[in-house]
Amino acid sequence: MKYRPIDVRLFIQNRQKFVEKMQANSIAIFNSNDEMPRSADGFHRFRQNSDLFYLSGIDQEKSILVLFPNCIKEGFEEVLFLKKTNPYIATWEGHKYTKEEAEATSGIKKIFWLEDFKYIFPELMKLADNVYLNLNEHGRYDSEVPYKDLRFAKELKEKFPLHTFLRAAPILEDLRAVKHRYEVELLQEAVSITGKAFDRVLKFVKPGVMEYEIEAEIVHEYLINRATGPAYDSIVASGPNACVLHYVDNNQECKDGDVILMDFGAEYANYAADLSRSIPVNGRFTDRQKAVYNAVLRVMREASAMLQVGNLMSDYTKEVGKIMESELLGLGLLSKEDIKEQSKERPAYKKYFMHGTSHHLGLDVHDVGNRYQAMKAGMVFTVEPGIYIKEEGLGIRIENDVLITEDGPVDLMDNANIPIEAEEIEEIMNVGVKEM
Repeated sequence: MKYRPIDVRLFIQNRQKFVEKMQANSIAIFNSNDEMPRSADGFHRFRQNSDLFYLSGIDQEKSILVLFPNCIKEGFEEVLFLKKTNPYIATWEGHKYTKEEAEATSGIKKIFWLEDFKYIFPELMKLADNVYLNLNEHGRYDSEVPYKDLRFAKELKEKFPLHTFLRAAPILEDLRAVKHRYEVELLQEAVSITGKAFDRVLKFVKPGVMEYEIEAEIVHEYLINRATGPAYDSIVASGPNACVLHYVDNNQECKDGDVILMDFGAEYANYAADLSRSIPVNGRFTDRQKAVYNAVLRVMREASAMLQVGNLMSDYTKEVGKIMESELLGLGLLSKEDIKEQSKERPAYKKYFMHGTSHHLGLDVHDVGNRYQAMKAGMVFTVEPGIYIKEEGLGIRIENDVLITEDGPVDLMDNANIPIEAEEIEEIMNVGVKEM
């Protein structure tokens, strides 16, 4: 792993919090992610299952975690199964965890090789009444791929049909939504690396550069700062491309007079940052571009201030919509007649701001969390309002990552001194010009 070692107390405490919510005489099983095939004999880079990582810190393929807090078999309250290495694997794939390294990383003392799972696990199952299975229950999940935990669940139900099967996802959704201070530190590091990438881009962009060249500068800065790489596919959308919300082709020339909408974030220790900024290709916003930019910035700041303990996402979303409506009126994009004729199901502002304002952030860029639950201290949300004007070929989105605390919201990107004011951006982009 590129990232520095993580304090093992994080994973010990995470497991303690999980088992406290388990029913009596229950066992829980967590599988590592599959190694995803590309084509021929190639595989995509391995990325650990976020839940397994959250509970163990183990960042390696072919790993299984078993939790059985009430196990009458002494020493088997938590067990880790790992891929056993050999000289052939060491030659072709490199180093794998030793048992000692895995214990130091996870805090788990009972560690076996994966080949022993088929002998040990059935005995543990016979001692348990209930089984927690970990399936992907993310609200946006939609895939036909039968992933490892899903295949395992089907197999286990066939082998042990008389056990009571329970869902691990609701427990983890609640736990992962509220970040431990160690997690906040990891998120802050991801944000800081992302800020360095943005600073690099501001000094690089000029008319004629290609979107993919900007993307390359971003990734370069990630890797020299110990990030694994991008937390998600980087969006570098110049001119009209900025009105395509998930534009990732990044293959067009950045032209004088256009604005580039960039949405990118580093992944550090499996934790994701999520930044959006919109900058002028030539280093200077036009009056119109700056007016739209500042309108989005005002919405972003007012929305951030509403991320308070006890607030509900539904109420928050409605209030942000009202603020955006006012800004669009001020920009002449909406009229009072538009407001009068709007419906509850389709507010007028949705013509220019069609996506949500915030989502949970953590081990996944769209992290798990219950949107119907009141906001709690320790939750981290993005705040990303935008205005997209197709007829003007202009899209502006500004996004920061905000931690909720008992004392109010804390902007992790402000902590990293990431430029956000239009004038700040122009000043940095024109430093070289001023010195000439």
